[in-house]
Amino acid sequence: MKQIFFLVALFAAVFALNAGAQEKPGGPFMGKVKGTVKDESARIIETATITLIRNTDSTVVKMSVADRSGHYTIELIPAGTYMVMISAVGHQTAFSGPFEISQANPEVDVKAIELLPAVKTETGVTVVARRPLIEQKTDRTIVNVEAAVTNVGKSALEVLEKSPGITVDKDGNISLKGKSGVMVMIDGRPSYLSGQDLANMLRSMTASQLDQIEIMTNPPAKYDAAGNAGVINIKTKKNKQFGYSGSITTGYTQAFFPRFNEAASFNYRNGKINFFSNLSYNRNHRRESLSIYRNFRTAGTKEITSIFDQVSNMQNRSHYYSAKLGMDYTASKKTTIGFVLNGYYNPSTWESITNTDIFDPNKVLLSKTGAYSENKEKWKNFSGNINLTTVFDTTGQELSANVDYVQYRSSSTQPLISSYYNTSGQLTQTPDTLMGNLPQDITIYSAKADYTKPLKNGAKFEAGFKTSYVKNR
Repeated sequence: MKQIFFLVALFAAVFALNAGAQEKPGGPFMGKVKGTVKDESARIIETATITLIRNTDSTVVKMSVADRSGHYTIELIPAGTYMVMISAVGHQTAFSGPFEISQANPEVDVKAIELLPAVKTETGVTVVARRPLIEQKTDRTIVNVEAAVTNVGKSALEVLEKSPGITVDKDGNISLKGKSGVMVMIDGRPSYLSGQDLANMLRSMTASQLDQIEIMTNPPAKYDAAGNAGVINIKTKKNKQFGYSGSITTGYTQAFFPRFNEAASFNYRNGKINFFSNLSYNRNHRRESLSIYRNFRTAGTKEITSIFDQVSNMQNRSHYYSAKLGMDYTASKKTTIGFVLNGYYNPSTWESITNTDIFDPNKVLLSKTGAYSENKEKWKNFSGNINLTTVFDTTGQELSANVDYVQYRSSSTQPLISSYYNTSGQLTQTPDTLMGNLPQDITIYSAKADYTKPLKNGAKFEAGFKTSYVKNR
């Protein structure tokens, strides 16, 4: 019986620590929304921006874009009440009525929404240069991060999971239109990370560092074949203003615990030199609760043999630090040489306390089991890049080369203590203790070159090579 209680405690603690702490609202159930966009003459409007918002507080949940036939679909939506907001260039923003996603109503077909022309005034003309939130290109979808005020104070991971076609699960795994194995790149260079390590890096980046997110379901030939499920290229900011410039941003969010994020940037640009830098910090403190009630029955008569009533309380304390330093030097009108240094540091602690009361079929308390688990992690990343770009002529014939050095180091200690009590709350034996230590040290050296030559009728010829050496210990 001791072994059974220990396995239950072990399962409860590990499940609570790795799954429950990040479970999204609405549980495992996911629904779908689809609809059509038209103008006042019932003509299809393509590439309209579709935003799914929560009806209770107008929080942005997910974004999408209408296809060439004006249709849109948003999948993997947690249970809840929502509205659809639709916007398009030259038209007024429109909203659907509220609708509910639930197990009884898993798929909602929103009535076709009609967009009216934007109101024109004759009193004056004001020209404002503003990029749309979502741009639909021939081979990619582009999300302009600063175009959405809801991205202020968010992490790169939070911005990513709201982007069209992208889903991020509770473990930080990223999929594109339901396909896993997506290649995530930073400024056109592979991140060499996946799963929780990639999620940690993206959490350490603030939205204020990002310029655009390029989403490619059918990427061009110059990208690695490893991205067969698609490529997501996160483009960070480079200030294009001449002279000195800088900014400081801060954010505060209050839930059960407060959340802070701060970022500072400094840039200098003259005729030949462009120097850029960024520092950011994010502090996150969360809590979760998980309750599980189990009835154990016999295989034959299905009578209840015992009852387990389990309650888990979890807390996560995370700190994310990131720094970026780089310079571009314009050697000539056609050639640019540059370097970029990036560093990330993420210490975090996951803590879980699980108590299980064990009853007989008549709800008489038999014993108690307690499990305490803790996961202390330190994740460090440093990367350096030297790059060169040469444009041969005005047609776009181009040669680019990159040399990269990347180092990832992490440590994780995971103690699990299981205690057993009688009905009076007294220990019946010495607690069982398990200790885990999971270090990781990865070093990557890589070099690549790509050549692009535009051809007639919009075609392109692309060629390149890449070599890399990876040391894992």
